[in-house]
Amino acid sequence: MARILLADDDAATRDLVRRALEADGHSVHVTQDGSEALDCVEGAGAQKFDVLVTDVEMPLLDGVALAERALKQPSLRVLLMSGFSEQLERAKALKSAQVAVISKPFTLEDVRASVRRLIA
Repeated sequence: MARILLADDDAATRDLVRRALEADGHSVHVTQDGSEALDCVEGAGAQKFDVLVTDVEMPLLDGVALAERALKQPSLRVLLMSGFSEQLERAKALKSAQVAVISKPFTLEDVRASVRRLIA
């Protein structure tokens, strides 16, 4: 199973996504914004993550900017989530096999299936 870093500023979404991914056996580390998540990815002694699951619209550092910086780690996969169509277009512009995008509202099964495809 994968080590997942989850970044979302909405506590309810964070909790639901975390529980869904943990139900699949993944280890999930939760952060509240892009800046905190970037610290986890780049920080000294940072744990290695297989997948970054992040909301696009967040304060301090949005999910697209976070993904651009996090993708400097070649083994990291990224799942971007957003309910805003213009933000999804920015996310899709990353054009990488390491990146998947899902739009809100989504089901928990959508998130689980997207993560499964990324780590397959």
